[in-house]
Amino acid sequence: MSIIEKISSELENFNVNTAEALEKFRMQFLSKKSELQGLLSEIKNVPVEERKNFGQQVNLLKQRAQAIFEEHRARLEASAPTQQSDIDVTRTAATAELGSRHPISLMMDEVCGIFERIGFTTVTGPDIEDDWHIFTALNFPEEHPARDMQDTFFVDQKPDIALRTHTSTLQVRTMEKQQPPIRVICPGRVFRNEVITSRAHCIFHQMEGLYIDKNVSFADMKQTLLYFAKQLFGENTRIRLRPSYFPFTEPSAEMDVSCNICGGEGCALCKHTGWVEILGCGMVDPNVLENCGIDSKVYSGFAFGLGIERMTMLKYKTNDIRLYFENDARFIQQFTAAGR
Repeated sequence: MSIIEKISSELENFNVNTAEALEKFRMQFLSKKSELQGLLSEIKNVPVEERKNFGQQVNLLKQRAQAIFEEHRARLEASAPTQQSDIDVTRTAATAELGSRHPISLMMDEVCGIFERIGFTTVTGPDIEDDWHIFTALNFPEEHPARDMQDTFFVDQKPDIALRTHTSTLQVRTMEKQQPPIRVICPGRVFRNEVITSRAHCIFHQMEGLYIDKNVSFADMKQTLLYFAKQLFGENTRIRLRPSYFPFTEPSAEMDVSCNICGGEGCALCKHTGWVEILGCGMVDPNVLENCGIDSKVYSGFAFGLGIERMTMLKYKTNDIRLYFENDARFIQQFTAAGR
């Protein structure tokens, strides 16, 4: 009996009744170390005149072994007991809990929409800036005490690279690239090394506004900001401007709005004054215009900067800025649920 006949007889008579026996069959007849595989490597030693016939017989034997293996496997799988699944495929799928837009995002979009309706264009820019765009171009000379007003997170000091402390950097970038008329709003995230309390955070959001053209006046600024306050907080909202100081505007002012949480009677948010400060503003300093390549003898303008978190607290009547950074779904979802 030839070796091919011997292997053929063995695989035809191999008893396969279990998964273990099926694996033993595979190892004996189909694995790389099987006797059948060894025949394939012996073809080169067969005389040339017999080689073709020998190779055909070995291939047919291998195909037969594979067919028998598949038959046994199919039979064993069909006879295996069906496993009970713990999953009820007929049960209605659980409802996925949907997220909500963050109140800060809602407020940013609302404020942008108000100013866009009166001709302002939204611009954005990088969170990491150089000294020129954060300080120098905005009339902060070196060693100027006003630099201490903003405790900065520096990334590198040669050259000075830092996380931006205000979005006024976007105003500088806009003025460097564009000649008046300019009417832009610049929303974004800013960073200051401050103690985190119910009223302050080291990361928060600002929105700067800039309007430059011929014959722009302080009265134009006041009416623009009054329109904004009434659109955001309601027609009965009042504003007041208090003299202040900023290196990049002259004259400068702080703007307060009447507190809509207590109705002007006094509460923790307004420090029992009936007023809440929401932004700083003023006429753009001529030095800033000249630093950015704009002729201050021809053009004038106003700028303002407001804190989004402060306005969100006032708009949605919340009293702790830290709530906006905890990302508690129960807190965030109530703004959408309230139709806001």
